[in-house]
Amino acid sequence: MMNEALSESQDSGVDDYVAVAIYARTSSKSQQFGYSLNEQVRQCLKQCEVQNWTVRFIYRDEAESGKDIERPMFQKMMAGAERRWFDVILFWKLDRFSRSLMHAVQLESGLREYGVGLFSVTEQIDTTTAAGRFNFRNIASAAEFERDMIQQRTQMGLRALAMDHKWPNDRPPLGYTKLPDERLSIDSEASDLVRAIFESYIEERSMPRVARKLNENRSLTSQGNKWCPRAVGDILRNELYTGQYSVGDVSEYVSEYRIIPDDVFVRATEIRMRFQNRSVPQRQMEPSRKERIVRDVMDTYVEFLKSGQASLTDPKKTI
Repeated sequence: MMNEALSESQDSGVDDYVAVAIYARTSSKSQQFGYSLNEQVRQCLKQCEVQNWTVRFIYRDEAESGKDIERPMFQKMMAGAERRWFDVILFWKLDRFSRSLMHAVQLESGLREYGVGLFSVTEQIDTTTAAGRFNFRNIASAAEFERDMIQQRTQMGLRALAMDHKWPNDRPPLGYTKLPDERLSIDSEASDLVRAIFESYIEERSMPRVARKLNENRSLTSQGNKWCPRAVGDILRNELYTGQYSVGDVSEYVSEYRIIPDDVFVRATEIRMRFQNRSVPQRQMEPSRKERIVRDVMDTYVEFLKSGQASLTDPKKTI
């Protein structure tokens, strides 16, 4: 159960008085390895004794998983920091406080504006001193540099792969299989389904109707799921079916990847764009024109009442 415990302590009057908020977070997975909330808090309390700090608040979050970003007590703690209720946020380990080092850097930058520092029991993270802040930023800079290098290597690898017309993941689009050399090969049965989707859409002019027909025939997507209008739209928009291979910054025509003729793809696109344009809000009618139309309609209706006709569309019938 998540809770917040407040320890009432009075300022001792000593100039070096430091008020601390302890933050502990755990998940069912981490508790299996002994990183319980109580153990985290106990380690933090021991650190406060060493530092001669006064514990003012203890915030505890028990999430279902480490990816849980709700963390209600964390949000309360950050609100308390904004009100300057304490000087330091103390935690057992960085991954209990933030989801990543770069996320911690962002949080530290905001907390610094409120005069609140960070301190980790198990790591060399201490932003309560100038030297500690300098060290923390160096660690963060190194992490950012490594991240940029990884991204650069990934982009270089992706470009090399794309130059050989290889597929970058293990999920090729419907109609293809991935060969051992990472290039694509047209699957005869699945490609027939792709052609049928284009033909059906040109005939039906409705993605929901196409999806319904596919599900009635028990056809599945490339991921083994039932069809929905969005999945149909993804097929209709994919230029790879015309042989246009686009991965990263490489865009080239690959004849052996073609499944759909250009004229069929263009026709489906025209129909799709026509329906999209219909959904665009129409320009507002000029007030003077609207007034004139209303006046004409009312004049017509008055004449109708005077004529005694039973119907505006049939002048032969009378009331």
